[in-house]
Amino acid sequence: MDAAAICTQLSHLQNSGATFDELLSHAVRLLHESNERFDWTGIYELDPGQMLHLGPFIGAPTDHVFIAVGHGVCGSAVAEGCNKNIPDVSKEPNYLACSSATRSELVVLIRDGDRIYAQIDIDSHQVDAFDSSIESGVEMIARWLAGAYHSDEVQKQAA
Repeated sequence: MDAAAICTQLSHLQNSGATFDELLSHAVRLLHESNERFDWTGIYELDPGQMLHLGPFIGAPTDHVFIAVGHGVCGSAVAEGCNKNIPDVSKEPNYLACSSATRSELVVLIRDGDRIYAQIDIDSHQVDAFDSSIESGVEMIARWLAGAYHSDEVQKQAA
């Protein structure tokens, strides 16, 4: 995965007038295609009511369109304010199964300081699929997306 190249591509799209939703969809696609171990890649957005709702994703459909903060790996990441790298989901007591084929999961918060906008959620059919370099790369993309969320929020407030 070349996270810097993904961020550069997203910046080019942003500068060429892509909408915020287009940026999110492209980010998911570029990230998903960056690693053959990524079997499901998506963004869950945090609404003001402290509920995560599924945004753009690539992979098998999931029943988990809404996830309450504190539930599952995604919800606990928000509740605890930290990223989650779960090498073996079968050993995670709070795991919400989206697919019986999933073996590991990575959740990286899209945040600006204490403000959490969303999260990147990646599932793999391989155990221990996410090493520190993958996690760092996804964190870089999440930082880029945090800036896009902030810009979108400012534009909405100005309108």
